[in-house]
Amino acid sequence: MEVFRKLQLWMDPVTRAGPEAMAVDEWLLENVEVPLLRIYRWDGDWASVGYFGKIEQARRAISNVKWVRRWTGGGTVDHRLAWTYTLVIPTDEKLARVRGAESYRWIHAALAEVLAGEGASVSMSDGQGETGAALCFENPVSYDLIWGGGEKLAGAGQRRTRNGLLHQGSVLRGSDESLQRAEKLAAMLAGCWVHFDCQIDFNAIAGKVISRYGNEQWLERR
Repeated sequence: MEVFRKLQLWMDPVTRAGPEAMAVDEWLLENVEVPLLRIYRWDGDWASVGYFGKIEQARRAISNVKWVRRWTGGGTVDHRLAWTYTLVIPTDEKLARVRGAESYRWIHAALAEVLAGEGASVSMSDGQGETGAALCFENPVSYDLIWGGGEKLAGAGQRRTRNGLLHQGSVLRGSDESLQRAEKLAAMLAGCWVHFDCQIDFNAIAGKVISRYGNEQWLERR
């Protein structure tokens, strides 16, 4: 089930603090010309709240972490518990132009195949188990991935701009074989994919950290 004709896979070698991790994703959306799958790790104990999330509610749910607000929607995620990936899709790609639910479904269908190959009994949620909880993994919305017993396994948030689609996803119970999982996901998404060493603009990233993701007003805005 090829979603893209070409894809670049970036195994980001740098463990990044939350604000920098989010700034890198925004910068990628502004600059990549080919769909890119980024796999990355967090420097320290971080949790993120979605663009529309309430930070005080998030703090009550998760303790002893540092906080960052994402540019994408979705629930509150404890990144100590999850394998994290980002898909950056330029605007000329079909998936960047379809409705949000459709792009979410296609990406999670590919991820479901990968997780099934790891032995997980996984299916796609029909939304009937939605709880309204602020915590991402306690609220399986439509097209999230769930275990056989209904427990949520994978979720994501999305953001669309004139540059394309940003899809930030998390999988509960992070894999010890991150490279193997990443390569299988890349192969599931694209007919042709390559490893890519992304050269980011550090000054631009730092500017986004200062103006948005590392700014207390941005974090406390809701």
